[in-house]
Amino acid sequence: MAASATFVIVGAGLAGAKAAETLRTEGFDGRVVLVGEEPERPYERPPLSKDYLRGEVPREKAYVHDEDFYSAHDIELLTATAVSRIDPAAAEVVLTGDRRLRFDRLLLSTGAAPRRLSVPGADLDGVLYLRQLRDADALRDRLEAGGRAVVVGAGWIGAEVAASARQKGLDVTVVEPASVPLERVLGPQVGAIFRDLHLDHGVTFALGTGVDAIEGNGSAEAVRTSDGRVFDCDVVIVGVGVIPNTALAEQAGLAVDNGVLVDAQLRTSAPAIFAAGDVANAYHPLYGRHVRVEHWANALNQGPAAARSMLDAGEPYARVPYFFSDQYDLGMEYSGLAQGSDEVVFRGDPASREFIAFWLHDGLVAAAMNANVWDVTEALQALVRAGARLDPARLTDPDVALTDLARLAEVGTSGAGGEPST
Repeated sequence: MAASATFVIVGAGLAGAKAAETLRTEGFDGRVVLVGEEPERPYERPPLSKDYLRGEVPREKAYVHDEDFYSAHDIELLTATAVSRIDPAAAEVVLTGDRRLRFDRLLLSTGAAPRRLSVPGADLDGVLYLRQLRDADALRDRLEAGGRAVVVGAGWIGAEVAASARQKGLDVTVVEPASVPLERVLGPQVGAIFRDLHLDHGVTFALGTGVDAIEGNGSAEAVRTSDGRVFDCDVVIVGVGVIPNTALAEQAGLAVDNGVLVDAQLRTSAPAIFAAGDVANAYHPLYGRHVRVEHWANALNQGPAAARSMLDAGEPYARVPYFFSDQYDLGMEYSGLAQGSDEVVFRGDPASREFIAFWLHDGLVAAAMNANVWDVTEALQALVRAGARLDPARLTDPDVALTDLARLAEVGTSGAGGEPST
């Protein structure tokens, strides 16, 4: 790529920041422009629901790079700058005020936005969402004030915020339509482990119900559930999922379906435009279909992969999906993609909250989660990648080394297939 080339990255989150960094480390010496709507330089989101929210780490810990990183690497960081549209035919990005940036390659890392609650009272003061650093600052002030919190939604954000609020001493009620927290991702059996974890720490659950209304005179004072219960509160935190920010891509005529559709090298339907992070619905070679992953590790790794593809030096992005969570004294890492009907088997005792769970799909390891068991992610991801049929008794036997199982699984799939013999 010529030194006169201009690469523009729209979306200054983790994926965009790591893409800009990678362009420089890969030797690109053209112009790099990183555009973000927020006034902050790029930061990471995991601390926003955990240690930063609780006031245990300073703001600086959330940022992807030191303040002088961008100028030192000749990366033009435009904060508090909105992109109004993309003109693929002219190869231009149009900023608010009709300022135009020409590009030779463009990366969309526009992320996602919280799904909004549409019930009476949802616009009251004290109804908060958690996505941006400023959201965490507002919620942090509320937690410092103490009182009663109602968390709407028991996905990852809801569960982590509920844990942080309890650790700050608030009375916490979680309202969730599913039968257990995290049921959509982990299924009922493993979700029940997290339910019991929160119950042990004093959280009240309203499961199997939704929110009919938020009540209050100017500010949130109570949440009325669909089954008629009323929970008094001083703050409501809503975590009911996110929606990928595809408006720019749609306006530009790019293919969109649950995110911006990209191929295995993260290229959109327009050859000079790429996408990465929460907004990208990428073809995944391991699964033979498009997969959109909303977690930190995907942004961390997909941004650099997109940068290499922009330089015509990319390879298919085939990393096993991975995410982590910390709630109270339980830390976990999850690798793979499970389905609700998958069989779950355990290595270790789930009651001890020190175990590994395996999700088996037609006998194959579709996903694995290590809870308070460390330094096993590489072996677990190898089992997911291998797609070998493994005896559940061996998976759950602590005397059978995971590394041996992973090695044998990979040997088995490189040969005749099926379960490796030992």
